[in-house]
Amino acid sequence: MVHDTTTGARTPTRQLFARKSVEQILAEHEQGEGVRLARALGPVSLTALGIGGIIGAGIFVLTGTVAANSAGPGVVLSFALAGLACAFVALCYAELAALIPVAGSAYTYTYATLGELFAWIIGWDLVLEYGLGAATVAVGWAGYFNRVLSGLGVALPPQWTTAMFAAPGHAGGYFNIPAALVVLALSALLARGTRESSMFNNFIVLVKLAVVLIVIVFGASYVDTAHWTPLVPENTGEFGHFGWSGVMRGASIVFFSYIGFDAVSTAAQEAELPQRDVPIGIIASLFICTILFIGVAAVATGVVSYTELNVPDPIAVAMDATGASWMAWVVKIGALAGLTTVILALLFGQTRVFYSMAHDRLLPPVFARLHKSWGTPAISQMVVGVLVAIAAGLFPIAILGEMVSIGTLSAFALVCGAVIYLRRKSPELHRPFRAPGIPLVPIIGILSCFALMAALPIETWIRLFVWMAVGLAFYYFYGSLRTRRR
Repeated sequence: MVHDTTTGARTPTRQLFARKSVEQILAEHEQGEGVRLARALGPVSLTALGIGGIIGAGIFVLTGTVAANSAGPGVVLSFALAGLACAFVALCYAELAALIPVAGSAYTYTYATLGELFAWIIGWDLVLEYGLGAATVAVGWAGYFNRVLSGLGVALPPQWTTAMFAAPGHAGGYFNIPAALVVLALSALLARGTRESSMFNNFIVLVKLAVVLIVIVFGASYVDTAHWTPLVPENTGEFGHFGWSGVMRGASIVFFSYIGFDAVSTAAQEAELPQRDVPIGIIASLFICTILFIGVAAVATGVVSYTELNVPDPIAVAMDATGASWMAWVVKIGALAGLTTVILALLFGQTRVFYSMAHDRLLPPVFARLHKSWGTPAISQMVVGVLVAIAAGLFPIAILGEMVSIGTLSAFALVCGAVIYLRRKSPELHRPFRAPGIPLVPIIGILSCFALMAALPIETWIRLFVWMAVGLAFYYFYGSLRTRRR
């Protein structure tokens, strides 16, 4: 930690930009007595964690929303652009995760480069990505779950499956119980142990990968290429409504689909060989999912007109159009599986970020406390689970999902900047994985993130500024006071 050169004490100004060296971060996470995070994840499990965090609401819900409202058949280009932007970021994540293999992800990387204040800002941003992201996906999970029950002749009371603070134009209920319950159940599983939750995640990932491949292979024979003409429908005269601006707006929206890949980096401290396994998990999961996203989007817009896909279950609608009604059930099962593992990955990532922040005294110490038998931050996991469950029960997707993408994009941009900084300031460090094309690759990653952020509505930016103001107030009145005493 940076100290005042005359007194040895950190001054308030120096504290804001105090950095930790890579060596100091690694040493701190190896010090201390008692339980440590268990190293239980290999490259296959880490890749499955990434796939589990990526394939979910994006492929089963947003494909239809973006096609119908923004990009038309050009949604395949939206997925490709978002995937390309993430590829540059993923290479940067892979280098930093191998160099600094501890829990915390972008938060830890920023602490090693830009200092404490920016690290706090990124940690606060990651609550939008992981916490609100998990709540958003839980609401989507509940929607598919209710439709499955309805197909079986079971109808739950609408007031207990609808959020209290409903979106404009929709009637509100009391509380979305299914959304809250799935969050609590997965939080309990994660608290019980990393190995157990990883085994569950691996199994569910296999299920949803099988479903996605069935959709692509089966649906391909029913594609009518006339539905792809024109690939990019003419713009309506408003930015983001079809045309190339619609493709860009679509890319900024489907970007939400990709955020799970960086959950792999939060598991670095629980990887068996983090310098090798984490880069494999990040890059492999992103590559596999990008190919699958493009394939599903092409099939969905090829089987039916994109104008018919503005529904909660667009892939099921596309499969219904083939005349094989059983395929709709396959898709619903796959969607439930997909959304389950996304929630699991995001809840996992949130507590690992909090673990590192509490380790640095920016959050209460309870978030860094590990269970003596399970080796997980069990208390933190359940606290986070309860808070996310409350959000999922009270708010609809429209409100919860508005800020996830912009918070994630800002974090990704800083990760790319961190790679450039460390390459210049600490070129002598051993880097088990080196991102190619430095500084071009991270610069393109930063510009890609800013381009996608620019395509988001102004209301999203306003909410981000309000969120950051709350976070800075917490840092000033709690975190900065505790770290200053060290």
